[in-house]
This record gives sequence, structure tokens and C-alpha cells, in this order.
Amino acid sequence: MPDQATLDFYEREAPNYTATSTQGQSRHLDNFLSRLNPGAYILELGCGGGRDASHMIEHGFVVDATDGTQAMTRKARERFNVPARVMRFDELEAIDRYDAIWAHASLLHAARAELPRFLQGIYQALHPQGLHFANYKLGDGEGRDKLGRLTNLPTATWLEETYSAANFEILETDRYAGKGCDGTQRDWLALTVKRND
Repeated sequence: MPDQATLDFYEREAPNYTATSTQGQSRHLDNFLSRLNPGAYILELGCGGGRDASHMIEHGFVVDATDGTQAMTRKARERFNVPARVMRFDELEAIDRYDAIWAHASLLHAARAELPRFLQGIYQALHPQGLHFANYKLGDGEGRDKLGRLTNLPTATWLEETYSAANFEILETDRYAGKGCDGTQRDWLALTVKRND
């Protein structure tokens, strides 16, 4: 199950969190979209305030925007008119439905022991050869950040091995420095992967 304290944080802090978030789309989004056919059907896991979903829709993609809390989906509707719905990672039950699944800074809140199961759900929800993006803060062990959110903090090697074990082909990785909303500077790893059929 997703971590309740993390869900509670986003439910409680959604107004402030979305007000202070940057307005532009995520740094890897345009590159990811360039790999997709026009009009592709994209599931977003953890849409937050809706900025990435809005960008995708503006560029002609069909988006199923989801988040784990009512407060965040409400903000996505209010700020960007994105028809977001509530769905936690463990509630993904679609089979062969999406061309792509975008998960910017969301799966990093999955408990490390749960991540392989969630990746299996993502694999099943994609069409054959479908694409998936996710990025993670790197570290040496699961823990809570300064805001009380659970963060899995894997190594880059562990992530790549876990995605490969879930039968994804890794197409591209990007290791970069970034600061989370708790103010902590860390290395991150972004992965673009393909369902390996």
C-alpha cells in the first residue's frame, strides 16, 4: 500500500505545494513526447497540480491524469482544467491500455519493497513496446525526507536492475543534480524504458 503519511502530506499541503511549484513542464517531458506518435494515449501517475498533463494535452496527446489524493486532482482541474482522477499506484489494473506512462517524481515515494509490484502493473497497462518514464532521487536506503514523505532512495544500479527484472528495456538514462521541495540537494536518475515483448 502507498505510504499514508506521504498521501496525507499531499492532501494537506496541496494548495501551498502547487502554488510554489514551477510553472513550466518537467525537464524530460518534451524528449519523452518526441518518442511517441501524435495523439498517443498517456497515463500520468502523480499528476500533482497538472502542469505536465496540461503540456501534453496542448501538444495533442490524450492524457489520463491521476494522483493519489483528492486535493491534488482538484488543483489540476482548477489550475489547468485537467480532468484528473484519484488513483494510487496499487490501484492500477489496466491491461494493454496505454501507449505511454509518465511518472515524474512520483514513484520515488513507493516503498522499495513495493516498487517491483508497481512496475509489473505499469508493464501490464502498456501496449506492447509502450514507453514509460520515471525519475528517482538516489541514495543508499529508504527513509523520510524533511517533510515526512517516504522516499525510496535507491542506487542507480538497483534501479536499472529492478527495471530490467520487470522486463523493461532501458532506452535512456540521465543522472543529474536536483533539489527536492524539501530543499535537499541530491543526484537523481531519470529512466526512459520500453516494454520488452
